[in-house]
This record gives sequence, structure tokens and C-alpha cells, in this order.
Amino acid sequence: MIVVVEVLAGIVFFGLIILSVLLHECGHFIPAKIFGVKVTEFFAGFGPKIWSFTRGETEYGFKWIPLGGYVRLIGMYPAKVHHRHSNRLTRLADEARVAEVEGITDADQGRLFSDKPVWQRLIIMSGGILTNLLLAFLLFWAVFGIHGRADQTTTVAAVTPCVHSAQTSGPCSKEDRRAPAAEAGVRAGDRIVSFNGRQVDSWSQLQEFIRGNDGGEVRLGVERDGAFVSLTPTHTLLTKVPDLSNPGRTVEAGYLGVSPTMVIVHSGPGDTVSQMWTMSKQSLSALARLPVLTWNVASDLVTGQARDANSPMSIVGASRVAGDVAGDSQLTLGDKIATGASLLGGLNLFLFWFNVVPLPPMDGGHIAGAIYEAGKRGLFKLVRKPDPGPADTAMMLPVAWTIGALMLVMGLVLVVADVVSPVEIF
Repeated sequence: MIVVVEVLAGIVFFGLIILSVLLHECGHFIPAKIFGVKVTEFFAGFGPKIWSFTRGETEYGFKWIPLGGYVRLIGMYPAKVHHRHSNRLTRLADEARVAEVEGITDADQGRLFSDKPVWQRLIIMSGGILTNLLLAFLLFWAVFGIHGRADQTTTVAAVTPCVHSAQTSGPCSKEDRRAPAAEAGVRAGDRIVSFNGRQVDSWSQLQEFIRGNDGGEVRLGVERDGAFVSLTPTHTLLTKVPDLSNPGRTVEAGYLGVSPTMVIVHSGPGDTVSQMWTMSKQSLSALARLPVLTWNVASDLVTGQARDANSPMSIVGASRVAGDVAGDSQLTLGDKIATGASLLGGLNLFLFWFNVVPLPPMDGGHIAGAIYEAGKRGLFKLVRKPDPGPADTAMMLPVAWTIGALMLVMGLVLVVADVVSPVEIF
């Protein structure tokens, strides 16, 4: 029965991811139609068609490779651009323009994407990523406001008695030194209110103070039984601790030896935005290392090494994780729904930042091209030079093809890894 629940939940979550993709594409499609741009295709997925239908001038459908989606806007590249010098790059751009023109009729004049004002193109290309951002916000707001989120407080839940001299665990030995917090006299239930004379307002702030202190002296002030207590001065220990932006990596930083008390808090839109910014920094860190992380996944897959729990996943892996959560008998129904919604929100937030990257074929690449054109035309007008015309975005096609091929390979590697060696969260 549990297996059936996991499979069904995974299928439902996969469907919700596809829905997110479709809504992203609607973010492009709807403003494009409003501004009169001709849209000939609206698909989820890439590669061979699974199923499609045509309504009006647009073909809608699904394709076999579930690594995103697209809408085809007629006239993505300017029809005629004069080049001072001809080379392989300009010839490739001209060939792309010829292929684009082949699908354009006289009736399409005035409906080309490249002919629209810059502000309209910016709205069309920004619509998808803003849809992902809005979906992420609504999902997290619902989770944090209705179900609540676990929050770390500055009240101490436990004090680590010692720091083991080797990579061991268990009772402290004579060779192990006492943890800094234990030396200072911190007790479970104490609320840490000051660190070296600086007021402590949150656990994340306390973490920054501790980590930034390296092996320096620390004077702690705590609230104990309603009274302020100044503890014995000690020194934080410089040691290897998990990187906050990449938990799978360790860094050298200060260590105190306390763990926080967790509470469930219900928050509004302001706190949701704050939490999303914290998650965004982690997403950006993961995005910057995505090619390397994917290479590590491929290497582990070939050598038979265990999959890192913090490794990237495809939508297949995310759906599998959602299924595992649904099948966990120790979680309540509310916990399962909240976890699934948070997972979907995190995915939409990552897609937002992924598509913001100012390189084609991502939306950010087209946005950057439109901004470049507006800036160049504005500058020429300011210095009273002739209008330089539209930016030749077709010149970036080799970059788009290279990045597109890399994205396809990385996506397929992660799909295979998620099937053969999935991430285990329990």
C-alpha cells in the first residue's frame, strides 16, 4: 500500500511540475498575444511529439523529453542586419534569419517579435520567470502562513560536552577537549542574548558571530530563569563545519557547541520574502556549481559511488522525493502536503534564477539583448548619431546552441541518475 501511495504521489508531483512549466510558458504566451505577436507553437517538453492539437494559429502539445517547455514566437531575430565584415558567425546568423523568414508571410508583417518596442519584448520575455517567482511566493506563503515553518531560536536545546580528537562519536574521552560552550558554562534552556558585547537577535545572526570569530575569545551573555548572566570567557574553536550555502561542503570557521531550540512559527508575506531571499542565495550557489555538481553525479554513477544527498536532481528525482515523503508513515498529512508544496516552491524559485541568467537560450539572454538594444539606441540618439537599428541577437546563436546542448546533456545525466541511483532522504 505504501508503494502505491509513493508512486501516485510521485505522479501527481510530476504533473504539478509540468503545470509549473505550462504556467511559465503562459507568462510568455499571454503578453505575446496581447501585443499581437504571432505564436505558432506552445509545448511542454522537447524532442518528438507525444500529442498535440491546433487551435487558431497555434499548435499546443507535449513532447517526450520533460526538461522544460517553449513557445515559438515568429520573428525572434531581426530580418535584415548589415554587417561590416562577413565571417562564419555572421553567416550562421544570416542562415538563422533565412530559416525564420521562411515561415513568415505578408500577413504576418507587424506581428514579428523583433519588430515590437523594447518595452513590449521585455514584458513578454520577463513573463515566464516572474510567473515562477509568483508561484514560489504563493506556495511558500501558504506553507509558512497555514502550516507554519520550523524556526531556530537562540534558546539552547543542548550543549555539546566535548570536541572529539578524531572522526569519532560517542562518549567523551580524556583526550577530547571540552567544547567552548561547555567551558563557558552554557546550559540547556539558556537564551543567548549577547556575543562579545553585541546583541543577539536571531540564531542566524549568532551563527555568523560564531563562525566569524574563528578561534578568538568569546564572552557570552545569557538569560537564565529571567535574569541576565555573564558567562565565563572562553575561545571558540576553529574547525571544519558545514558550509551554510552548500551543506555538502565543509569550511573552516568558529565553533561553539550549542544547538538551537526549534519552534513552529506562522509568518506573513514579509517573512516569506525574507526566507525566499535566504533560499535564493543557496539556489544561486548551487546554480554556479551546477556543471561541476552534475559531473560529480555522473562520476559517482559510473564508479558506483553512493549518491550525495545534496546533489542536484531532475524533475524525475524531485517527483521521487515527493513520493518518499508521501509514503513516510511518521509524517502527518499536513506535514506531507507542506513538504510537497515547499519542494514545488523551491523548484519554481530555482527555475526563476536559472532563467534569469543573461545568456541565451534562457529568458535572461533575450532580456539582456533587449536592454542592450535600448541602451545602444538611446546612446546613439543622445550623441545625435543615426539609429543603429535592432540588436542582432542572432549573433548569439552559437552560444545558445552550446548552452542548450550542455543543458540537455546535464538534464539527461540527472534523469538517468535519478532512476538508477536516486537520492535517499530517509
